[in-house]
Amino acid sequence: MSDTDIIILGCGPAGMTAALAAHEAGARVTIVERFDRIGGTGAVSGGVIWVADNPRQRAAGMADSRAEALAYFRALDHGDLVNETLEAFVDQGPAALAFLEQAGALKVALLDGYPDYYLDRPGAKPEGGRALDHDLFALGDLGEWAARITAIEEPKPMMLRETPLGGGSGIVPPEELQRRMANNERGFGQAMVARLLKACLDRGIEPILNVQTQRLMKEGVRVTGIEGLRNGSPFTLTASGGVIVATGGFEWDADMRQTFLRGPMDAPASPPTARGEGLALAMAGGAKLGNMTQAWWAPTLVIPDNPWPGGERRAAPVLIERTVPHSLMVNRSGQRFCNEAANYSALAGAFHQFDPQSYDYPNLPAWLVFDANYVDRYPIGPRLPGQPVPDWVTRAETLAELADLIGVPGPALAATIARFNSHAEAGHDPDFARGTSAYDHFYGDRSREGSAVTLGPVERASFYAVEIRMGLLGTNGGPRTDGQARILGHDGDPIPGLYGAGNAIACPTGGIYAGAGGTLGPALTFGYIAGRSAARANG
Repeated sequence: MSDTDIIILGCGPAGMTAALAAHEAGARVTIVERFDRIGGTGAVSGGVIWVADNPRQRAAGMADSRAEALAYFRALDHGDLVNETLEAFVDQGPAALAFLEQAGALKVALLDGYPDYYLDRPGAKPEGGRALDHDLFALGDLGEWAARITAIEEPKPMMLRETPLGGGSGIVPPEELQRRMANNERGFGQAMVARLLKACLDRGIEPILNVQTQRLMKEGVRVTGIEGLRNGSPFTLTASGGVIVATGGFEWDADMRQTFLRGPMDAPASPPTARGEGLALAMAGGAKLGNMTQAWWAPTLVIPDNPWPGGERRAAPVLIERTVPHSLMVNRSGQRFCNEAANYSALAGAFHQFDPQSYDYPNLPAWLVFDANYVDRYPIGPRLPGQPVPDWVTRAETLAELADLIGVPGPALAATIARFNSHAEAGHDPDFARGTSAYDHFYGDRSREGSAVTLGPVERASFYAVEIRMGLLGTNGGPRTDGQARILGHDGDPIPGLYGAGNAIACPTGGIYAGAGGTLGPALTFGYIAGRSAARANG
């Protein structure tokens, strides 16, 4: 007899969803995790989930449909969508969320007014509804397991919808904030991972940590278990129903990054657990690959005084900083090169622009430039308004001095800012159309009206600059699956007993980041599909 029915590799949101789905379908389930922490990228994320026609939308009476969602994705397709997996995501996403809510593994609410990212495309929802936020979760309910969640030492006692990132004011009454801190309540991805973990633990599914899976075991062509090490000692686990790969992406593996990713990327915003181990296992098992050059791109800011516990450089996505007034981005030539307020995933195209004449990427390095008006009102990384400006932010009393300090041509920077300021004063950006989209306004300063939400002159000393790097939230390429989350071999047929979900597989939405939560929506949905498929095949 096998040790278990289904083995899940990876204890992130996709893996825990797969475990719950398989368990509720009657299978014995075992989750193994490579590291001593749980949650992976999901735990450090905002936790937003994008699913079209979801249960919260329906409850609010907001109109959406399968046809609209498919039209939206297909209007964005550049050849990387596969109909079977796209349609599986759109069709099963609402069921996956309903299942997780009923299982006590999610407690979500609409992010009011959070628009889709490409509002000029058919099927987009400018009024929002497809992006979901998490209610708070009290970590005391997890007991000693709470300490095992990635980056749990950094409290997030707010819901995303209360913060400027989610359209809120960022202000919680002091007595309520004190109550939350005393009760150790968390929001964002911490709440999502904690609630998923609690649902697993309630069902007797306890993750086995520190398992380095080195090989997939097979009987004939069927995957039947794993071999590797646990805490340095030999470890073997057999499964009658097969293995689900949900180990995350490969952005922290230098060889895989060099081999597969297009364009430069040196500052991932994910924790350094995404090392491509699931990809390597699937490749060794004969998997067909897809979407390998793509990622969930994001401009990032490296926080030099806050590395990961292992010493790896930590970066954070830059969202509000490049969208609010009194800021702009320039390249090494001191020139603007994009709509700074555009959605983060699409902005990779500007950073990855290649100049054949110089045989180089002219928009890297890039700099976010801002002024004293900005410092008075807005954050920069972890620094909040009213707090001292960190030493890692370059500061000068004149634009000429700032240009010298960051190594860009002074006359070009001055001309760029003068032109930008004239556009800000006029309330219109003819160069890059910043401020014309509802999305541009969402992360801006909505205490202002019209284009002033995002457009404001850079004019008052002191002047500041920080380097903006090309980063990502995670890779989204890997083994191809079918609509049942079965990993496909080179011949296009499913590899018996092998399934996949999350950033470990070729994403069912290709490289399209449809809106906030465009990573987690497909991850949770394919976790749900994989768990049910594996349990069904197990009989």
